[in-house]
Amino acid sequence: MSPFVGELIGTMILIILGGGVVGGVLMKKSKAEDAGWIVITVGWGLAVTMGVYAVGNISDAHLNPAVTLGFASIGEFPWADVPKYIVAQMIGAMIGAVIVYFQYLPHWKVTEDPDAKLSVFATIPAIRHPLSNMISEVIGTFVLVLGLLAIGANEFTEGLNPLIVGALILAIGVSLGGPTGYAINPARDLGPRIAHFFLPIPGKGSSDWKYAWIPVIGPVLGGIYGALFYQKFFEGMNNSLFWLVSLMILALFVLAQISIRKSNVKVKALN
Repeated sequence: MSPFVGELIGTMILIILGGGVVGGVLMKKSKAEDAGWIVITVGWGLAVTMGVYAVGNISDAHLNPAVTLGFASIGEFPWADVPKYIVAQMIGAMIGAVIVYFQYLPHWKVTEDPDAKLSVFATIPAIRHPLSNMISEVIGTFVLVLGLLAIGANEFTEGLNPLIVGALILAIGVSLGGPTGYAINPARDLGPRIAHFFLPIPGKGSSDWKYAWIPVIGPVLGGIYGALFYQKFFEGMNNSLFWLVSLMILALFVLAQISIRKSNVKVKALN
């Protein structure tokens, strides 16, 4: 099996199990209905674990453009292979989303909430504030890529690494996932969102394209920064790109704070 096919299949497994657990919790008359956020985060952690076990020895199981770009930014992955990995991840994510659609085929009609249907495929923020939502995705993916590199620097019993990676995903979901649903992966969000747009889901609403750029740009920025941060502080290597991305993220934080303050002033004025 080629690395391209490995990334495609691994990402497909990730979405089948990850999107599948969201469907189980949100779809009406599912036996897992209302099982809650903890079940969703555990499901996603195990989804990543199974994807990594399946193709880790074939493609290193990035399963995420933010990981691929982050590793490439510090020389841990060849830039020439980045496009094919991202294409494979996107295709795998869309195929996985279509499989989830068929898994819950009779449940779409009895589920009235269009947001619940979209949530099986893509993320929706708890409070819609684009700059803050972007920060949440940056932070979550920063922790992901920093954690992956730190895990890789340790020696574990053979075959244990995927479980540790799954635990990292679980930790991010439980601790940081609440504001946006923690896409932390452009393919995981954009691929299924495209599938949602085209699939004949009864009573579906908008695919929310106005928000779709945030779980793409945020994870890419956070993933690259996580890798650069690891390279600088854990390996002691200087990279001018680290300072450039640091300034970009600092500016994002400042702009988000200013925007929140303006929103609070408007609320007070209305009251």
